[in-house]
Amino acid sequence: MSTLPPGIEINAPMTPEYQTILTPEALALVAKLHRTFQPVRESLLAKRGERMARLDAGERLDFLPETRSIREADWTIAPIPADLRCRRVEITGPVERKMIINALNSGADSYMTDFEDSNTPNWSNQIEGQLNLIDAVRRTISLEQGGKTYRLNERVATLVVRPRGWHLDEKHVLIDGQRVSGGIFDFALFMFHNARALIERGSGPYFYLPKMESHHEARLWNDIFCATQDELGIPRGTIKATVLIETILAAFEMDEILYELREHSAGLNAGRWDYIFSCIKKFRSDKNFCLANRGLITMTVPFMRAYALLLLKTCHRRGAPAIGGMSALIPIKGDAEANDKALAGVRADKKRDAEDGYDGGWVAHPGLVELAMTEFKRVLGDRPNQIDRKRDDVVMSAADLTDFRPESPITEAGLRANISVAIQYLGSWLAGSGCVPIFNLMEDAATAEISRSQVWQWIHSPKGVLDDGRKVTADLVRRLIAEELARIPEHVGAATFAERPYAEAAKIFEDMATQDQFVEFLTLPLYERLG
Repeated sequence: MSTLPPGIEINAPMTPEYQTILTPEALALVAKLHRTFQPVRESLLAKRGERMARLDAGERLDFLPETRSIREADWTIAPIPADLRCRRVEITGPVERKMIINALNSGADSYMTDFEDSNTPNWSNQIEGQLNLIDAVRRTISLEQGGKTYRLNERVATLVVRPRGWHLDEKHVLIDGQRVSGGIFDFALFMFHNARALIERGSGPYFYLPKMESHHEARLWNDIFCATQDELGIPRGTIKATVLIETILAAFEMDEILYELREHSAGLNAGRWDYIFSCIKKFRSDKNFCLANRGLITMTVPFMRAYALLLLKTCHRRGAPAIGGMSALIPIKGDAEANDKALAGVRADKKRDAEDGYDGGWVAHPGLVELAMTEFKRVLGDRPNQIDRKRDDVVMSAADLTDFRPESPITEAGLRANISVAIQYLGSWLAGSGCVPIFNLMEDAATAEISRSQVWQWIHSPKGVLDDGRKVTADLVRRLIAEELARIPEHVGAATFAERPYAEAAKIFEDMATQDQFVEFLTLPLYERLG
């Protein structure tokens, strides 16, 4: 670029097309938000470390006494825009061009396009994702591929964007010599280029906010929303954001999170996979904590059931949508029996959410939209939501939210599955794909985090014992890593195995799983390996 705003450096390729995203004016907004809010972000990330140290020392979780008045007061969020009132089925996926078109055309009510867990945040994915969204907002997006033409239908899903979480940087853009927040970068570019176009179409800039651990982190987003709307000359309250409750700390502050964002809130989502990972991470040093095989940790186990029902009650009390999480099951081609079983699992998941009172739920594949829609329509009929169902019968305590069962069994098959999934996912992530089907489940960073964190915890916990009596040890895990790496060509095919860095992925996983120090997010060291 011939000119960059003062203090901004870009250490990445800048094609003429990329320059249409990274304009001086757009970058000036990124820089202003960074300079204003980066100190707050740094302080909040430091507080995460302080809280983790207290949990390691034995602190027990409970609802905050200093915010009791917020929890007990009667208040509601601001009214929801028309195109966010009906969210019976939301489909999710990365910001890849074909996925965006197919998801918007899928028949879902909303599409969450993802710069975070289902996306490898290399430079091309981030910037081309922004280019794709500019075209999607203006309904000009198209693709010629494999002899087929992909274009948008007349009716499309409502677009919702997930920027990266507070813990992630954008290393290719420096402001005054410092990396910019990945979340601020993603958010600011989308807002600058699309907010007015969305408003003119009768919609608005809508977001999903990931990985928050406190209402103070929600307050930071709210302050950024206000500043950005003021800067762009857009009325405050135009932005609407749904918060993913995907950390156990946030589950104790759901009222407070809604309150902080009440002018901009579009409700909460039960982000189940990251939530399980969060429980493992936050209680990793607790000798009495140890979860069973990943496949047994479903939405019906005690701590997950308590979390889901409390989220539902909290949202509806505040006039906010409650959106259910994602079943990782996907359609299975070529195996009718396995496909029927997978579809039955998705159907049961959405049926439970709808009957509990949720207003909608997530799917990861266009082939599941109709099935999920049927289950929600069966309960809702023609109503767009069931926010009027308050669930005053739900009463949950701190003990309910931390009733971590089941603890057994832990099996060799479960251990091997975790190892294989983690290696396959890391290999795909490093190759540029952050969302990949593995063993008939759609895996993203959240599900991979469960796999690798469980292995670490089973090694380090005295309760990490297989059902045959063997202790899970670093040596056992190293042996199984070698064996599972050798089997990956059977799962992915020889060509894919040769193309992707699975051996490198296995070494990264081994280091993460067996070292004494727990790595907070697997994507942090991985990101440093990307170009």
